[in-house]
Amino acid sequence: MSSNRREFLKAGAALSAIAAFPRLAFAQAAFAPAPGAWRSFQVVTRLEIAQPEGDVQAWVPLPSVNEAEWFRSDGSDWKTNARSVQLLTDPTYGTQMLHLQWAEGEKAPVVEITSRITTRDRAIDFTQPGSAPPLTEAERTLYLAPTALIPTDGIVKETADKITANANGEVEKARAIYEWIVENTFRDPKVRGCGVGDIASMLQTGNLGGKCADLNALFVGLARASGLPARDIYGIRVAASRFGYKSLGASSEVISKSQHCRAEVYLTGYGWVPVDAADVRKVILEEPPGNLAIDDVKVVAVRAALFGSWEGNWLAYNFAHDVTLPDAKGPKVAFLMYPQAESAGVRCDCLDPATFVYTIKASELGA
Repeated sequence: MSSNRREFLKAGAALSAIAAFPRLAFAQAAFAPAPGAWRSFQVVTRLEIAQPEGDVQAWVPLPSVNEAEWFRSDGSDWKTNARSVQLLTDPTYGTQMLHLQWAEGEKAPVVEITSRITTRDRAIDFTQPGSAPPLTEAERTLYLAPTALIPTDGIVKETADKITANANGEVEKARAIYEWIVENTFRDPKVRGCGVGDIASMLQTGNLGGKCADLNALFVGLARASGLPARDIYGIRVAASRFGYKSLGASSEVISKSQHCRAEVYLTGYGWVPVDAADVRKVILEEPPGNLAIDDVKVVAVRAALFGSWEGNWLAYNFAHDVTLPDAKGPKVAFLMYPQAESAGVRCDCLDPATFVYTIKASELGA
């Protein structure tokens, strides 16, 4: 059987299973996010440069997403021994970051940032098309455009066309892409951090393993290549899942390694729709006892829910790609989800605690 034929069959099988998933998820009631009470959190990020040399500077993402239905960024303040501190806003995506520069010879560069957010669960009712306002032309152009690691032509376009060949309308196209990713990718625990998001390389090599910044970027790229505006949202989990899923929440108040990228697709009448195929693959790999079958009831429940809903135990930093770090000696970053720093003009490894130390803690206010 040809690889093209297999891809068509997998996409078709995924689509045929759609109708069953909502009923199964409802029956189990194991994972059912829905808009409800708002929750407020305080998140404290403490950053240190362990072995400073020469000119030392850092760029720290701040919560800068404001969506009336599910998330508010309520401001940040900070304490630092830096000689210069600038609150900057990226003009393309509205991304906020704190840019710090320390005096040469400072032996212990440090900053502590306190951010406050308000968040809640969200869910789309696909049986009731609403009247969400259309995107502006500028927004549509931005969220259909390719990025450095998310092209929309070549193998990405070819794959998208195959996946959506039998889909009618925007909702079916988006769902077909989501189901294809759930069926064909896997979470690779060997990948550092949240992954890179180089989707053309994933498709060209056939290695469809990765983490959230890979798998959800793949959704965004395939959606854009299909004419559906889509975007990644880069953030971090701030609390345990109230539905009992160990793999879908923070395990303690220390959330330094809880970064998570989610995705959205814009569908006419529904507005921005939450999507998180990567978390379905995370549940399969990590939810106790681990390595669950794709038809396990826990997997079926999240698979049904994570096209159209997600839990609000998560902080959204920004939507940005190809981010220029002002005054940096190093290159742009594909996305700004981790703090970044340079020492003596050399970019620090944001995943290496030996030279670049940061701790992020979250606490719920009024809990």
